[in-house]
Amino acid sequence: MSENILEIKSLSKNFGGLSAVSNCSISVKKGSITGIIGPNGSGKTTLFNLIAGNLKCSSGNINFNNEDITNVPSYELFSKGLLRTFQIAHEFSNLSVLENLMMVPANQSGENLMNNFLKPNLIKQEEQKVKDKAIEVVEFLNLGHLTNELAGNLSGGQKKLLELGRTMMVDAKLVLLDEVGAGVNRTLLKDLGTAIEKLNKEKGYTFCMIEHDMDFIGRLCDPVIVMAEGSVLFEGKVEDAKKDEKVIESYLGRGSKLKDN
Repeated sequence: MSENILEIKSLSKNFGGLSAVSNCSISVKKGSITGIIGPNGSGKTTLFNLIAGNLKCSSGNINFNNEDITNVPSYELFSKGLLRTFQIAHEFSNLSVLENLMMVPANQSGENLMNNFLKPNLIKQEEQKVKDKAIEVVEFLNLGHLTNELAGNLSGGQKKLLELGRTMMVDAKLVLLDEVGAGVNRTLLKDLGTAIEKLNKEKGYTFCMIEHDMDFIGRLCDPVIVMAEGSVLFEGKVEDAKKDEKVIESYLGRGSKLKDN
C-alpha cells in the first residue's frame, strides 16, 4: 500500500493550443497538509479541477487511495471521500447554517418520495442522526452562535468555515482547499487555520491547498509545491521555497525577494 493518498503522473490539460497543465507529476502523502502555490496562470486551479473531476485531462493519470480516478466525475469522487472547496463559497443562502450542513450527506431516505409515506420513522431517525452530526460540526468550528443564522448573512470568513464544515458531514479522506483564505480577515483566517490543523491532527484529514498567503501556507503546510507554466517548479519546505532563485524569479522576476503577506 502506498503512503501517498494522491499520486498524479504526467498529467496534462490542453485548451486548444494552450497547455494549462503540462506533464505534471505530484504526490500527496496521507495525513499531510500539502500546499500548492505559484503565480497566476501557473495551472493550480486547473489541476484542482482535474483532480476533482470537474475537467477531463488530455493525458496522464490520477490515482486516489490506490484507485485510478482519471476522468472520474466529481459526484462519484464525493462518495469516495475526495472533496473540494471553492475560492468563492457555494452556500445555500436562504437556508440556515445548520440546514446547509444537513443538506450534505447523500442518499438519505427522505429523498425518495414514497419513503415519506412508507418509512416515516426511518426518515425521522436518519434526519435526527444527520442533525446531531451537524450540531457537532457547528460546535467544532465555533459557529454555535450562528446555528440558525441564514448562510447568506455570514461574513466571507464564516462562509469559508461553513464550507469546511460540509467536508466534515461525510467521510472525507482528502480535501482540496482552493484559496480558503481569500477575502478572509486575519482573525477568521486564524480560526480557519486552527480548524484545518484540528481536522488534520484529531480526525486524520489529508489536505491539499492552493493559497497565495505565504504566512498562512508557512503555518500549515509541509511540503509546499510550487507550480509554474503548468508544471512543478519546486517541492520542499516553505522556508526553502522562499530562498529558491527559480521560485523567486517565477513569482516576481530577478532581483526580488519573496515575502510573507
